[in-house]
Amino acid sequence: MGRLKIFLGAAPGVGKTYDMLSDGAARARDGVDVVIGVVETHGRAETEALVRGHEVMPRRAVSYEGRTLGEMDLDAILARAPRLVLVDELAHTNAPGSRHAKRYQDVEELLAAGIDVYSTLNIQHIESLNDVVASFTRVRVRETVPDSILEQAEIEVVDIPPDELIERLKAGKVYLPEEATRALSHFFSKSNLSALRELALRRAAQAVDTQMLDHVRALGVGGTWAGGERIVVAINELPGADGLVRAAKRSADALHAPWTALYIETQRAQSFGEAEHRRLAATMNLATQLGGNVATEPAIAIVDGIKAYLQEARATQLIVGKSHRSRLFELRHGSVVDRLVRETPGVAVHVLPLDAPPVASTRLRARGAWGSRRGYLWTSAMVGALTAAASALFHILDLGNVALLYLLPVMAAATLFGLRTGLFAGIASSLAYNFFFLPPTGTLTVSNPENIISIFVLLGVAIVTSQLTARVRAQADMAAASARTNAALAGFLRRLTPIDDPIALARTICEDIARLFDLRTVVLVPGDTGLVVQAASGPQFRFETMELAAAQWAFDNDMPTGKGSGTLAASDWYFQPVRAGEKVQAVLGLASDDGGNPLRPDQFPLLASLVDQAALALERLRLAEEMRDVEAVRTRDRLRAALLSSVSHDLRTPLTAVMGAAAELRHGATPELIGTIEGEAARLNRFVANLLDMARVEAGALNLKVEAIDLADAVAAAAHDARRSLEGHAINLAVPPAMPLVKVDQQLLHHCLLNLLDNAGRYADPATPIVIEGTHNFGLLKLSVIDEGPGLPPGREAEVFETFRRFEGSDRAVGGTGLGLAIVKAFSEAMGMTVEAANRTDRSGAHFTLCFPAALIVRNAAEGNEI
Repeated sequence: MGRLKIFLGAAPGVGKTYDMLSDGAARARDGVDVVIGVVETHGRAETEALVRGHEVMPRRAVSYEGRTLGEMDLDAILARAPRLVLVDELAHTNAPGSRHAKRYQDVEELLAAGIDVYSTLNIQHIESLNDVVASFTRVRVRETVPDSILEQAEIEVVDIPPDELIERLKAGKVYLPEEATRALSHFFSKSNLSALRELALRRAAQAVDTQMLDHVRALGVGGTWAGGERIVVAINELPGADGLVRAAKRSADALHAPWTALYIETQRAQSFGEAEHRRLAATMNLATQLGGNVATEPAIAIVDGIKAYLQEARATQLIVGKSHRSRLFELRHGSVVDRLVRETPGVAVHVLPLDAPPVASTRLRARGAWGSRRGYLWTSAMVGALTAAASALFHILDLGNVALLYLLPVMAAATLFGLRTGLFAGIASSLAYNFFFLPPTGTLTVSNPENIISIFVLLGVAIVTSQLTARVRAQADMAAASARTNAALAGFLRRLTPIDDPIALARTICEDIARLFDLRTVVLVPGDTGLVVQAASGPQFRFETMELAAAQWAFDNDMPTGKGSGTLAASDWYFQPVRAGEKVQAVLGLASDDGGNPLRPDQFPLLASLVDQAALALERLRLAEEMRDVEAVRTRDRLRAALLSSVSHDLRTPLTAVMGAAAELRHGATPELIGTIEGEAARLNRFVANLLDMARVEAGALNLKVEAIDLADAVAAAAHDARRSLEGHAINLAVPPAMPLVKVDQQLLHHCLLNLLDNAGRYADPATPIVIEGTHNFGLLKLSVIDEGPGLPPGREAEVFETFRRFEGSDRAVGGTGLGLAIVKAFSEAMGMTVEAANRTDRSGAHFTLCFPAALIVRNAAEGNEI
């Protein structure tokens, strides 16, 4: 995997490209193989001087709306396989027809091939900052890159003060003078540049902080590592928790720091009522809407959960709320805030009062919280049985041994039935011990003060044992819940893995999620007119306009909508987008039968994991379908190449015989007949040659014999050989004799010119001239074949170079194999040239141009002799 380095700047003109080229030159001096993939100099002399010291890869010509655009040639770079490639303007949008829509996707392919990449980027092109920049510059940038690109890159901030950048702009070093004047009054104001500069520095700091955290976590290093601020706000189900979230948002904005809303899930969450669940869900949704992360941490105790998450997140600041608790409550349970202040060194704890008025709790009493009747009966029976046994053995036991025996029912009751039943066992054992064995027996009076200690020991053992048992049981319950979650995920993935049909996959996703959450589910995918239902857990559902709008919004914006969310909450359904790869592939809908919120807050982590697994399964099917398509194309290409090779060889032998016979007939046949035979045979021979040439191109069997060629001679030879195809047309040769020599394969160039002339002869209007024109300007040599005729279909000029392409129903539907222009393109690219097709601007007709880059032009005689 290659490494990416981004030169990040606040605005154009700060020197990103200059620094990138300088670093590339330094690497080249160290012996690294460095090439320029694409660099935009914008006419800046300093930048152009640095470019001259590098190997520059030729750009790929792309025709678009009558213009020829130069794009980075990704395939050529991959074939060249340098160690480092310099790619300017990472956020650039490629021309239509390119393999990737964005240049950063080209860069990702280069990185995947093991090639290091240096690139440049302005801060306004980062997706997450696009709205922020537009809010004060009043300019919305359309070309953006995802933030994930920065997270995997090494970042070097290229920074200059705003005043210096403004001076550069005035001096014409950034834009042309008339453009600079307009820019100074709009985007390049000092206030805008200062704000952009601050954004660039802070975003770079965040990226470095994220990379540092990943590194220390990988090494297992402890500590906060407070290179940057990281804020955590602890939320709960109490009124006023939303105020904590807003305070965290304000603090994060002031510090430009990431923040997370943390909920600690303990056993008490099982007793929450509808109001508590609703408040907690609303608080989590608020945190999401304000741009924070949301995390749920299961723990035995709140303090333990917060401490564990703070350590994992390397948080530097914690915001907690101080609720109104009685002194008796704090004496019994302790203060969470005080413990956090004492037990989280290195973390700044901000304590905010929860000023919301108290509300009536709707918390449900946990089942068996006071113990079950069966537990009390069994405890009473154990105490009675032990009393009877101790009475029978009292003549051989002393009081101390009897007291120890009463510990047995206390421990058994606490272990089997919980805290309160254990306390009941302790009280019952104490009373039985006092009544039956402590003198005076038969009464609850204690005559010996020492026996009071035995009673308190029994009660103390009951309390301690019950508390320990409750803690162990809570840990067991959480472990069981975690095991159930893991089992659900494993089972879900196991059922999805073997499915290779999209409809069956969607049906399985619906059925499993409906079973796990006891909800109605539906999977929607994009169709011709919008989202359509692909599968559902049952037939009893109906979508109204609100539901369809919510589902479409979730799909378009990649955010949850509907019931229980912060967007289109009036819908009865909750819609979760299923993102696979770089786009949303489907939308999962959830609804409860009673019309309430489909999910509790504690269920969202499980749903997120299930959705991630479903997204992976959908991506697997999509990639498998693409591979099938690729294999079908490969198979078709192999068959076509075999067919072309077979037809070519089968036809060449009889054609040779026809041409030989035609030559012999010259002694006994009319010249016209013989000319027709020879002409048509030559035409068939050229068709077969085209078939053979295309087979050679597809097989990669071209062997170049590069030599210095005089274009005037090459054009004259091609025009002579194509004279029969050009009958009825005047040939105007406009190739200056002073044209420089070019380094190409003479035979391949001859084939290119023959096919271009044959194409012009077949499509030009009768009795119209055909012009072969040569030009040499600014280091680029062009050779054009120009005809007068109907021309090419507008907007489809580039398609004429596709194999077997004939525009049926148009002026391009004249008979032929459709291989001539495809061969021209293949041969030109093999020689390092490009070919362009366009319509004439002065009159109707087509204009085909062979472009010879500077690397193919012979500058002096010595260079020509070296070939």
